[in-house]
Amino acid sequence: MYKKILVPLDGSKLAECVLPHVESIAKGCSVESITFVRVAEPVRMSASAEEDGFYSGKAWRQMESDSRAAARRYIDQLKSRIKYDGINVQTEVLTHRRAGDLIADYATKNEFDLIVISTHGRSGISRWVWGSVADKILRSACVPILMVRAPGCVPGI
Repeated sequence: MYKKILVPLDGSKLAECVLPHVESIAKGCSVESITFVRVAEPVRMSASAEEDGFYSGKAWRQMESDSRAAARRYIDQLKSRIKYDGINVQTEVLTHRRAGDLIADYATKNEFDLIVISTHGRSGISRWVWGSVADKILRSACVPILMVRAPGCVPGI
């Protein structure tokens, strides 16, 4: 049923709580490939910081490059720790300001059968302030999604 699984990660231990679930699904469903994806958001700077000469174009490009390199190191280190016998494990680093939209589009265009993602379990004002990549993916992806609640989640908070 699930041949291609997409696993978006943000670099946190909390996001990695999905890994045991991915492993169980992979073993039980004859999965052929798993792609771990990390979205490196572009570096944001205010217009005034740029106008004041606080960051040059060169410095900004270096920060962007460093951000992508850190995302690549994370995802490659994760891949080196993961051993799924007989399953093609791939990694991808994407860059975009709106990670939820990008992941949903990426899943559809690359014909994934399942997205497995963790959710921080925020609600109320903190969810409104911080947003929710998982919620955006849930609402915009045309692919089945398994959302895993973070350990320690308390209902209603």
